[in-house]
Amino acid sequence: MPLYIHALACAFGLGSWVSINGLWVELPLIVNVLPEGWDLPSYLTVIIQLANLGPLLVTLAHKFCPGRLRENIVIYAVLSIGVVACVLLAVFWNNTTMLLGQPRSTAFFILTFFLALVDCTSSVTFLPFMMQLPAKYITTYFIGEGLSGLVPGLVALAQGVGMSKCVNVSHVSDNLTDSEPPTFTVETQYLPPNFSTEIFFSFLAVMTAISLGAFLILNRLPRTFELSTENLVPDSDAVATVCSGLESPVDPNPKTNSQEEEEKKQIRVLLPKPLHSDYHLAFIYLMVVWVNGATNGLLPSVQTYSCMPYGNMAYHLSAALSAVANPVACIIAMFFPKRSLVFLGVLCLLGSVFGGYNMAMAAMSPCPLLQHTPLGDAIIVLSWVFFTGLLSYVKVMVGVILRDRSHSALVWCGAAVQTGSLLGSFIMFPLVNIYHLFQSGDVCNTKCPL
Repeated sequence: MPLYIHALACAFGLGSWVSINGLWVELPLIVNVLPEGWDLPSYLTVIIQLANLGPLLVTLAHKFCPGRLRENIVIYAVLSIGVVACVLLAVFWNNTTMLLGQPRSTAFFILTFFLALVDCTSSVTFLPFMMQLPAKYITTYFIGEGLSGLVPGLVALAQGVGMSKCVNVSHVSDNLTDSEPPTFTVETQYLPPNFSTEIFFSFLAVMTAISLGAFLILNRLPRTFELSTENLVPDSDAVATVCSGLESPVDPNPKTNSQEEEEKKQIRVLLPKPLHSDYHLAFIYLMVVWVNGATNGLLPSVQTYSCMPYGNMAYHLSAALSAVANPVACIIAMFFPKRSLVFLGVLCLLGSVFGGYNMAMAAMSPCPLLQHTPLGDAIIVLSWVFFTGLLSYVKVMVGVILRDRSHSALVWCGAAVQTGSLLGSFIMFPLVNIYHLFQSGDVCNTKCPL
């Protein structure tokens, strides 16, 4: 397997979610400028789910017009739209228009919809395209998909997004005849970023352009590398012939019925095992829905509530290291693949336990367990890292399993990914924005009982 094809597959996967991941990590700066303020994330959640129109249309096209949809054309289109949308976002992101007497971020919302359309549609087009390459490149693609969250996160950390400090602010009475001394209060003061939001969005445009260029090269490569060693003996009859020849190269005596039956049993053992049953497939797709619902919808909605009470450092470490855990899990899956459904189910359960702890700490915000202690900070950071890493490994191995099954299995895998993300987001939206079950706190002023 040439190394440059691995690099191209990784760069191609980088464009899958880099735009939307970039928007999320840039929010601490954006909300201070746009008129919606901290209500902006709830708007983004709705817009991103509306963009699931793209994968819905692709899935319906595969269902009712099988074989007619040219995925390479769709990928060219969506990645080109992504590059243009990022460039326009760098120019017009803070433009507002008056709607119903109030300023609204119309340009930002429209361009966000197109970026979300690109990223959501990638789930049902990028993976099926990777079906044309040997199975090893699927893992490399998932590494690139993991980097689509890591790279914007690292750039945002270098930018200094959301970093703050506690400062004493004096308040002097307006009454000039009042001789009372000034009062001091502690306030949270956000530090200015190291570079502007326009530069950050331009960086997202460059990343999407790199993904488009990688796909252009991958799509034009000759398919000679498809003849990998895993396909040297694709025919089960050939396997049986070779094995029987090795067992008895010369047999001058005629075979009895019992000998023939024994050889057939030995050959049957050597033949490939049948594909997964319907129950196994149902379990696989349920895992896909749950894992993506947890990692893309349920837990990201409350990461701030679960980490910010422990301080800015804990929040940024959990965000950065959990982003690192994704590609690391993909690399581990490349060198230590385990396709056992029991093993993957156990990993899914363990990852869900860590996710449950994160959700519990978010529910206890602004006063979670072990607050203001090094142990509490370490536990919340490690919990987010293990939650992301374990479920990312499950994602990769499920993708490899379905890749070996068929092209349509990967298409439905992408549909299950979007279904899980959609359900997770729709469940959390009313809990966070309507019922306000999660309470935020000020790191500098929140007082919690000991």
